[in-house]
Amino acid sequence: MEMIKPAYLATITLIGALSLNGGAFAAEPREVTWDDLVPAEAEFDDAFTRLDEDTLFELSMVANVRDRIESGQEVDEKTLASYRERVETLEGDGVDVDGLIAMRDQVAKERVAKTYLANEELDGKPVRIPGYLLPLEFDGDKVSEFLLVPYVGACIHTPPPPPNQIVHVKTKEAYATDGGLYTPVWVNGLMKAEQVQSSLSFVDGASDIPSAYALEAISVEPYE
Repeated sequence: MEMIKPAYLATITLIGALSLNGGAFAAEPREVTWDDLVPAEAEFDDAFTRLDEDTLFELSMVANVRDRIESGQEVDEKTLASYRERVETLEGDGVDVDGLIAMRDQVAKERVAKTYLANEELDGKPVRIPGYLLPLEFDGDKVSEFLLVPYVGACIHTPPPPPNQIVHVKTKEAYATDGGLYTPVWVNGLMKAEQVQSSLSFVDGASDIPSAYALEAISVEPYE
């Protein structure tokens, strides 16, 4: 058997080391959807989600009157009569009016906390994800830092999506937004489960937008 020469052995060792160290960059990016960004632990037993829209509306009207009474506001008899009728109807339908109203603040806090949870399986992984960009840093029509959001007009014409539905993106090469802000893009790069607070400028001011993900973009391409 021919002995492997030291120089050849060193070359093989070097190639192996480079393969191991560069594996994360050489790996094919995983194509992810916005649903993939929501971890399983973000789900919880939210009793309000089991109610239909009509029941939620009636319950909110009851809660509103109770809040007014508890705060010492005067409530007219017509409103009180309507309030009592709503309570009777809801309870007749099997709705735990007192229990649901008592837990609403806790449920609201838990809902908000869950929106900050990120899918740890994506942390440090190369991904490819579609979305719409909202510029944070740009020069002319070129953007080097932006928020990626799942639907057009998010944060501008509507309330911002939950933090785990927003990705803070920085690019190595600025992307020319030839198609404008309402043109979807594909972003490829390294995803991180990392909370970032960004200041997004509008015509009438600015707003702080939290995101649960940060992405180092290798490329930004038009969505096709």
